[in-house]
Amino acid sequence: MVSIITIKDKCRKCYTCVRNCPVKAIRGETSHTEIIYDRCIGCGKCVNNCPQKAKIFNDKVPAMERLLASGQLVVAVLGGDFPAFFHNVSPGQLVAGLKKLGFAEVHEGAYGVELVAVEYASAIEVATTPLISSHCPAIVDLIERHYPKLINNLIEVVSPMVAMGRFLKGVLGAEVKVVYISSCIGAKLEIESEEIRGAIDIVLTWWELQSMFKSRALDISSLEEAAFDGIQPYLGRLFPITEGSFRVLPIVTDLLDGKIVTATGEVNVMEIISDLAQGRITPSIADIRFCYNGCIGGPCMSQELTGFFKRNLVISHFRSDVPYMTSAHYQDMKITPHLARSFANRYVKLKTPKSADITKILNSTNKYTQKDELNCSACGYKTCREYSVAVHQGLANLEMCLPYNLQQLEEDRGRLIQKYELAKRELNREHSDEFIIGNDRKTQEVLDLIKQVGPTPTSVLIRGESGTGKELIARAIHRYSKKNDKPLVTVNCTTITDSLLESELFGHKKGAFTGADAEKIGLFEAADGGTIFLDEIGDITPKLQAELLRVLDSGDVRPVGGNQTKKVNVRLIAATNKNLEEGIKNGWFREDLYYRLNVFTITTPPLRSRVESIPLLAQHFLEKASAKLNKKIVSIEKRAVKAMMSYPWSGNFREMQNVIERAAVLTQDDVIRLENLPHSFSENYTEGNSDKIFTQASFQAARERHVGSVEKDLIQQYLIEVDGHVSKAALLAEIPRRTFYRLMKKYGFKGREVKARLKNKNAINAEL
Repeated sequence: MVSIITIKDKCRKCYTCVRNCPVKAIRGETSHTEIIYDRCIGCGKCVNNCPQKAKIFNDKVPAMERLLASGQLVVAVLGGDFPAFFHNVSPGQLVAGLKKLGFAEVHEGAYGVELVAVEYASAIEVATTPLISSHCPAIVDLIERHYPKLINNLIEVVSPMVAMGRFLKGVLGAEVKVVYISSCIGAKLEIESEEIRGAIDIVLTWWELQSMFKSRALDISSLEEAAFDGIQPYLGRLFPITEGSFRVLPIVTDLLDGKIVTATGEVNVMEIISDLAQGRITPSIADIRFCYNGCIGGPCMSQELTGFFKRNLVISHFRSDVPYMTSAHYQDMKITPHLARSFANRYVKLKTPKSADITKILNSTNKYTQKDELNCSACGYKTCREYSVAVHQGLANLEMCLPYNLQQLEEDRGRLIQKYELAKRELNREHSDEFIIGNDRKTQEVLDLIKQVGPTPTSVLIRGESGTGKELIARAIHRYSKKNDKPLVTVNCTTITDSLLESELFGHKKGAFTGADAEKIGLFEAADGGTIFLDEIGDITPKLQAELLRVLDSGDVRPVGGNQTKKVNVRLIAATNKNLEEGIKNGWFREDLYYRLNVFTITTPPLRSRVESIPLLAQHFLEKASAKLNKKIVSIEKRAVKAMMSYPWSGNFREMQNVIERAAVLTQDDVIRLENLPHSFSENYTEGNSDKIFTQASFQAARERHVGSVEKDLIQQYLIEVDGHVSKAALLAEIPRRTFYRLMKKYGFKGREVKARLKNKNAINAEL
């Protein structure tokens, strides 16, 4: 029987329900918590304590409405705590309201207490072992499901609710439908038990009854009083309050003899049950109820009224004169219902963890020492070890540990920030920068070295002047490597201070230094499986050189402020424009690190020694500047190219790129001229110098222009033949579609616009 259900969309996994469940009958799922019905005792604490109202009682109102509309004889039995809930109306008005709903008769359940009193007397008289009262369904479920050792101690008598059901069906016939209404949730579970099934047909709560009055727009306070049916109880009306059972059940108490134990409320009940199970106490009878203050403290009672006020309401009803209409069939009643019952062992045995199991689970949530066990109870369990046992038994999961979740979130946040920074850094680089341009001999030698070392895991040291494209070479090496599907992380060692560079490379723990508000993953860990490029490595301090050497030798990365290391598999490429051999002599660079880096060296030639490639490089930087400035510039005049070929280029490629971009800004048309270059170019330029070089450069430039013209005509013709369909044109040209698109972009073609534009041109020519 599912008496309590979870509204999954409302659950926020705060674990308040787990924390308040006395038997931990709630399991943490991925998106919500769920009742474990085999363990649930129906106490209703999860419902009353859920801040999101995600736990609710299974609503029986629809079934009740259908039953009342069926035309069958339906009888209502009111739990003895009704005066504490409907305190604003008289008992007679409540009866009138129930009959307005369609109930044929309304009885007081207090008479059921008087029915079982005789059976209790008999059980107490012959008892040889401690007895436990069985009138509270939550207590019965608690013993059957969690303390089966005490099953034989339960008094084998039905609850007052069941006694009333059997009594009414014995008088009115088995076909009558009996509905029991009270604040008890355990009663909803009780009527499904095999031993007593059929005595009660539906159990409603006061909340459900109140909702029925509201749906019918019944103001019961305005109704005339009606009389109760059946036999009027007397002492049974005191049963809902603490020690009220002693007045109606034949239990004689003596404060000093210790033979009678009585208690209400979870804490007191659990203590008594535990003591009984351990044999620490041996009373003649333990009269216990799970709800605090007795039935008036049930889960479906008003939480606004105090226990003392509700107690007084019950006592006032006991003393009042309530109208009764006892029919002849009750007056002549000679039927004694069957009140005996048996109990079943419903205990579900859970796995018992070993010490190693507990340690493993604790370690899984980053708890390695006793200091790490915060025992914060955020998971719903009192201690981390109790929680670990629950995890082993399948009652909890690792996601329920709040400190562990916070640690994971911090780590995930660090990873996301790192990935974002890496992605942003990469997106800021243009793809064209990844290609090395040049047809001179020294450039080809560098390319050959890149192709040789690229597929190997060897560390590479790139040496050369500033601006000669050392990072470009590093990217090319990574592209040729077997790790090209993994990240390439680049770091310029001159732009970050020593302390921050250590944190940047190796990461840091929260609180490691001032400003370390969160844990951060280092670039070595971010580049795990890929390549890291350290530009200007000659600028790092000896302290950081020692840390770097340790990483290269062992592959272990230790964050700043941390005491644990992590293995990484990273290929290192370093670059410098300094004389490291001189640094070793002067003591500012470690000799052991130098030999660790200098496994394979590539020296980048300066631009002044690559004069043959200057026309190609100039055209490349021209295209970049044109795209960046959104300005159409088609060429550089011969005099300007000749001047650039004779220029010393102390800043190498970086200087050349800036010079051409500046000239592109200054030019008034689509050609960069000598006059657009800085004054030093025209000042050192003469018509006669570099003639031999210029002749070679002019041949290269003419060749490039001719090839470009042929390519443009061919692309245009292919597009015309297929009516501007790019995929068909690429197929016709027998080249990849992506290459065809690149050529179209290069020459300014836009697919289907080509044919229309050419037709218009032909039409104009024909008219002329």
